[in-house]
Amino acid sequence: MRERRPFDLDTYVQRTRTGPCFICALLSGHPDYRHHVLYQDEFFIAFLAKSPNAERREFVQALGYVLIAPREHREHVTGDFTQDEYLRLQALVYRVGEALCAELPTERVYVLSLGSQQGNAHVHWHVVPLPPGVPYEQQQFHFLMAEHGVLEVQLSELDDLAGRLRSRLNA
Repeated sequence: MRERRPFDLDTYVQRTRTGPCFICALLSGHPDYRHHVLYQDEFFIAFLAKSPNAERREFVQALGYVLIAPREHREHVTGDFTQDEYLRLQALVYRVGEALCAELPTERVYVLSLGSQQGNAHVHWHVVPLPPGVPYEQQQFHFLMAEHGVLEVQLSELDDLAGRLRSRLNA
């Protein structure tokens, strides 16, 4: 298992509370908000999550941690979608989960929507593979909390994983 490093919570809070919407910035091509895009169509985008940090190095909460969001800025999990739009989005959540299980050793896939009207308001879903061997007391919410540390990964490793996931999602 990889060693976890402290998470830069101050930088995260500063960036999410005072910076632009990170999903809209990614979609507009802002260079400070680049991510490995895995899939996009006219409605949704799926990309590898990474943690903002002052050092500009690549940190992730979990290898294969994916965020899925509508391309249009929407802020409410159900109220801003028709039932058909919501079900289409959930179909993408399913496909991403299956792609993750095919590409990474995975004990379980966590799916949830987080964010806040105070920061990260653009609604998005987290699809997170739990690798085998994580002790029970470090699973579930504990595993998802960046305050318990993040993993530093090589850009080449993210490039490789993104390519494999992209191939599965766009097949």
